[in-house]
Amino acid sequence: MGDAPATTADILAFCDRLLEPGRFRDYAPNGLQVPGPEHVHTVVTGVSAHAELFEAAVAEDADLVLAHHGIFWKGAPLGITPALKRRLQLLFDADIALAAYHLPLDGHPEIGNNALLADALGCVAHTPFGDHEGTAIGVAGDFGAGGVTPAELVSRVREACFGREPLAFLEGPETIRRIGIISGAAIDYVADAVAAGLDAFLTGEPAERVMAIAREEGIHVFAAGHYATEVRGIRRLGELIAQEFGVRHVFVDVPNPI
Repeated sequence: MGDAPATTADILAFCDRLLEPGRFRDYAPNGLQVPGPEHVHTVVTGVSAHAELFEAAVAEDADLVLAHHGIFWKGAPLGITPALKRRLQLLFDADIALAAYHLPLDGHPEIGNNALLADALGCVAHTPFGDHEGTAIGVAGDFGAGGVTPAELVSRVREACFGREPLAFLEGPETIRRIGIISGAAIDYVADAVAAGLDAFLTGEPAERVMAIAREEGIHVFAAGHYATEVRGIRRLGELIAQEFGVRHVFVDVPNPI
């Protein structure tokens, strides 16, 4: 990119080209949420935009924060609450921009949360899975002809989700060849996994009804944590930006047990 410093506009244009947010009908605005400086030397990435992440960004002398979960959502209060005021004040006082990419960072076929989870689980291939208003947000991963055992998959899910022990309902076949993956709060897509004839389904958050669904439908279901299943995409996006623009990238881990 030469000696000229990267600009916020150029970085966000790169993200928009890569992630194509216009293809998704999302629950939140994708892209710039809080303006900041024109030029960027340090990018901080994190899963969720909140005060603790912003305090870490200030300590890193960041110019831009990129998050998977931003600070504005459909259905949230329209007024500025005290907590939101504090978040905004941290960004304003340090002149830090904030951008967020939600469903586009779940559904990307290469750097999306779900594609990267499929890779981490050892899938040999994956295809789009999980329709959200006309656009796939997850993947169906293929373990190949030999498949994996339920015990092996539990171990792989644990490792892929940074040591977090998954909640596992092991009610499917003895050999798992195909798994549906949609990170975060996507438990009801288990019905899509059943309809597609998949052997297993992985998401972040569980629901009370899923135990019976797993047993009655004969499918393995894993809930490995909303946060833990959505680390990989935003971190990888930051790494790509660092490579493309020569900026410093810091991923800030703020673990969440949910």
